[in-house]
Amino acid sequence: MPAPVPNRGLITISIMLANIMQGVDNTILNVALPHIQGSLSASLDQIAWALTSYIVCAAIMMPLTGWLAGQFGIKYVFLASIIGFTLASALCGAATSLPELVLFRALQGVAGAGLIPLSQATLFQINPPERHGHAMAVFGIGTILGPIMGPALGGWLTYDYSWRWVFYINLPVGIVCALGVLIFVRQTRNLRREPFDFCGFLTLSMGIGALQLMLDRGEFKDWFHSSEIWIEATVAGLGFYLFIVHTVTTDERSFLNRDLLKSANFVAGTLLVFCAGLVMTGTLALLPTMLQNLMNYPALTTGLVTAPRGVGSMAAMFLVAPLITRVDNRLIILVGLLLIMAAMWQMSCFSLQMGMAPIIVSGLLQGFGLGFTQVPLNIIALSTLPPHILTQGTAIRSVMRNLGGSIGISVLVATLAQNTQVVHSRLAEGIRFDNPLAQAPFLAAPFSLDTPSGIAALNAEVTRQAAMVAYVDDFKLIMLIALGSMPLLLLLRDTRRQPSPRTATSAAADD
Repeated sequence: MPAPVPNRGLITISIMLANIMQGVDNTILNVALPHIQGSLSASLDQIAWALTSYIVCAAIMMPLTGWLAGQFGIKYVFLASIIGFTLASALCGAATSLPELVLFRALQGVAGAGLIPLSQATLFQINPPERHGHAMAVFGIGTILGPIMGPALGGWLTYDYSWRWVFYINLPVGIVCALGVLIFVRQTRNLRREPFDFCGFLTLSMGIGALQLMLDRGEFKDWFHSSEIWIEATVAGLGFYLFIVHTVTTDERSFLNRDLLKSANFVAGTLLVFCAGLVMTGTLALLPTMLQNLMNYPALTTGLVTAPRGVGSMAAMFLVAPLITRVDNRLIILVGLLLIMAAMWQMSCFSLQMGMAPIIVSGLLQGFGLGFTQVPLNIIALSTLPPHILTQGTAIRSVMRNLGGSIGISVLVATLAQNTQVVHSRLAEGIRFDNPLAQAPFLAAPFSLDTPSGIAALNAEVTRQAAMVAYVDDFKLIMLIALGSMPLLLLLRDTRRQPSPRTATSAAADD
């Protein structure tokens, strides 16, 4: 038995603050996006870069975190991550243009990628094996608490102060975390120095970065009618091709261990995690802009009506915990996917005349669905992996979840912009002088085809209606993605054994 760790309570508090800070940052920005969009004079597809740059950089850097911790020790890498995340948050709050904000958000993603895995590793390090379950329960509460607090906190700060405070709020928390880690966490002596496949890491990063840039810039550049999009698509294809060839042909330890591909549970589970990341992150990116831009919700109200999604996830995890070892996990995942589809179907029925109830109910349903899928999916996908590739499997799964979120945001925002234009043109076709419905008394003030102000008001309302139709179409698309992911359940195999406490709790807390 290891000797008791001094100041374990203070270490846990410091770790949990870092964990909550990172979790809050994942959702706090969504509510402030419309205000940032107006402040920086950015379009909807451009302001989405502030989300995708963070997610992509975090996804790319996450696999590198474990290697850095083995080289330099958990304490110093953890401390550098907290300091870097805090400084990047200050720079984001001080940004004066969209390129600056995107760059600083990318730096924030690079620094923040290691906060969750290093928090988890530190808790394992300071607690004896018999307390790992308790430690991961505390860790899981902190992981869930951050996303729940994010929308309401972001709405309050944006409404009463400024959107810049959604970043500045990280400064006092980051300082306390850094001091706690510096003073109380002890440096590990037995550092694990392992080789890292930089060739695989660089080729995969090149493919992911170029693909994300292509998706972000495609709508603005008219897709493949632009030479820039062709270049980015070529670089992305070349990066993924080189990564696959390197992984298949290398004799050394590759970035993607080929043994992972031999597990049907891991492959199918990773694809399902990709879809879950798309559904969760895509919805959080669309809903606040819809509520504030089209329905004129204040930022604080937007944060409050979107918070039930996190509450639903927490409640579902408490319900799922006693069922994991008693019920086939595939059945639990199926129930979760059905709940997500029901929530997205309800969101596809949204209208400009609705109240708050449909938003809150659909958020709770989607939260329940995500909570029902995440924990059993993690366990069934990871429990069959050998111990020597479990860590890498967890990292790859996290990368795919983040990648699903970033790709989902880009595709949904591009589809939203395109559909808004198409629906606007179709609605405008019926607004002409020979249409009796476009004349008084059917067309009341301030709308009119006879005055410039009346035409402008009419065009604004047509744009508003077209945007609502485009949002509904995006919600339908997310519902179809959830439906299309269901056949992957047929590839999963129930392990027919209880997962070890460490595997189960770590997998549950990771999401």
